[in-house]
Amino acid sequence: MAPDWLPKAVAVLVALALLAPVFGWAAGQVGYAEPLENAAEATGATDDAEPVDSAPFPDYGVPGLGSAPGTLVSALVGTGLTLLLAFGIGRVLGNDGDADTDAVR
Repeated sequence: MAPDWLPKAVAVLVALALLAPVFGWAAGQVGYAEPLENAAEATGATDDAEPVDSAPFPDYGVPGLGSAPGTLVSALVGTGLTLLLAFGIGRVLGNDGDADTDAVR
């Protein structure tokens, strides 16, 4: 059985994922750039860098989709994969947290 907090947590994560295109748009409006890219440019490391074309969602988008739909798809897939990984690790560790909360009550 799923913990009581799980549906609320999933709802919040889905809401944030649905807002991802808004965050992407806002980042463009303020001229945001990735800090690691800024550091690489400032130190000249970009001159020797070689591009990696194996990223599943390069620049948080999906090739062939527009900016907002690509950001939305990458956010939903990334959130889903992260949830599955976290849930799997929780299952392997074998504690759903209910035993700890019973002792506190």
